[in-house]
Amino acid sequence: MRIFWRIMSYTRPYRAFAPLYVLLATLAIIFGTVNFTLLVPLFDILFKSTEQSIAQPLEPVFSFNVLYLKDLFNYHFVKILNDKGASSALVYVCAVLTLSVFFANLFKYWSFCLINTVRTRGIQKLRDSVFEKLLSLETSFFTNERKGDLMSRMSNDLSQIEFQVINVMKTIFKEPFTIIIYFAVLFYTSLELTFFTLVFLPLSGLIIAQVGKSLRRKGRDIQNYSAYLLEILEEAISGIKIIKAFTAQPYILERYKALNKTYADTDLQMENRRELASPLSEFLGVLVVTGILLYGGSMILDPASGLSASEFVTYIAIFSQVLPPAKSINTAISNVQRGLAAGERVFELLDTQPNITDRPDAITKKTFESQICFENVSFRYAEKWVLQNIDLQIQKGQVVALVGASGSGKSTLADLIGRFLEPQEGVILMDGHNIQHLTQASLHSLVGLVTQESVLFNDSIAHNIAFGKPNADPKDIQRAAQIANAHQFVTDSEQGYNTGVGDRGGKLSGGQRQRLSIARAVFKNPPILILDEATSALDSESELLVQEALQTVMENRTALVIAHRLSTIQKAQQIIVLHEGKIVEKGTHESLLEQNGYYKRLIDMQSFA
Repeated sequence: MRIFWRIMSYTRPYRAFAPLYVLLATLAIIFGTVNFTLLVPLFDILFKSTEQSIAQPLEPVFSFNVLYLKDLFNYHFVKILNDKGASSALVYVCAVLTLSVFFANLFKYWSFCLINTVRTRGIQKLRDSVFEKLLSLETSFFTNERKGDLMSRMSNDLSQIEFQVINVMKTIFKEPFTIIIYFAVLFYTSLELTFFTLVFLPLSGLIIAQVGKSLRRKGRDIQNYSAYLLEILEEAISGIKIIKAFTAQPYILERYKALNKTYADTDLQMENRRELASPLSEFLGVLVVTGILLYGGSMILDPASGLSASEFVTYIAIFSQVLPPAKSINTAISNVQRGLAAGERVFELLDTQPNITDRPDAITKKTFESQICFENVSFRYAEKWVLQNIDLQIQKGQVVALVGASGSGKSTLADLIGRFLEPQEGVILMDGHNIQHLTQASLHSLVGLVTQESVLFNDSIAHNIAFGKPNADPKDIQRAAQIANAHQFVTDSEQGYNTGVGDRGGKLSGGQRQRLSIARAVFKNPPILILDEATSALDSESELLVQEALQTVMENRTALVIAHRLSTIQKAQQIIVLHEGKIVEKGTHESLLEQNGYYKRLIDMQSFA
């Protein structure tokens, strides 16, 4: 129930609709009930009309209840029957029933429109909250989580919540009112028979409730398997070239088929169990009706009971209308279990607390003035230390290069500056301020990033350069492209700066994608620039163009450059040599060569290669 009410909390802004919905639903039920309340006088009059004249009842005094409608119908029906005959009375009955059915369905439609608004807006708010939570989490969270699972929570799980939980609001708010009104009429018709009925209905409800107990666990398994399937699909689409190159289609297909069979088997078990609720409730309903027929029939045979045949027929007709809403409630309880299982997965994500947050007294820093200092900084993933006891000063306007073997901690050190990761030991100071005391937004505004993998979004070239600023000046966008050596190939494109780059920039070459990434960093114009293997994946010609762009970009900026190709960082004012997470050497290219140490060995190995 806790998950259910948390889901319902997202409909809170639209609860002003609740009174209107209750009114419309109640009116729909009342008009639907009127049809059955008219049966008793109708039967009585028709049975007696051929035998004797009917006494004209007094015109009823207006009151807001169903009995007034019954008496008003009886008054006009008898009047028409006596004055104009049975044929005219039959026309009158058909007209009243048609009008009653029309209003019942009109109010029902309006009530459904209201509840659909609440459902749609509620799930919209929940979807926004989940996406906002994803954006607030640190980058290491996405390294540890499966992408397919996160996508499944955003798509499949939210769809299950929408259609299996929030849709149940129609049943929760409407059907109980329907049952209450019908039972009020049943009590009015026969108190004794209704008490007899109430003995059996709770028993049938308890039996059906047992069916739904295991449905939530099965539902959670289904959502997990769905996430795994989505993950395999995403990996297959992204890596289709590798799959074909290594003739791994049978292996991937077998993985997918095996998981898909597990998913299908679990789904089949759950659906079979869920579908059991409907025939079971129908069978139990028939048992109750059978009991009513036996008990009610004995009351009719007993003159002392006061129950007439016409009243009993009407009672059965009204009770038959109690069964569908009761059945709907039972079915809804069964269906909602899968939605609640999906809700548990979604709220697990919403309840995830980011490890990197702003302090309540965080400072907004707008400029970079002097230096960045690492003071005895250490960082680890799980139990493995990636960086240990790092002491480092980066002066404003200085180009600092990080070199070392793969896994030596270069990228991790760079991520610590942007506070994409948080060190377990030591502090990082920017102009004397601990960066943990700065707002993340202001810190990120001071740092530009160009990575080895050019991350572009499926949008136009202009929007990728001016990322996050949709109303940017086209002249500023063009200027950034020119600095990044990208303007020429952009203008040669079919639609210039409005050309779409495709999924992940797939319509562009590697060098073009990288130059757009540099243009994006130039457009942001940050005082601190981090270049993480920005040229390592390029061919010689593209590397030359990108390298020229980088040299232009780094002018008058503080730059931290990570490079495997040591020829690209020889002009750096300071080269930091990392080995197994520790700084083993510092200096310029010339001074490090003179030391004849680890850096010299790296240079020799690349020269030999």
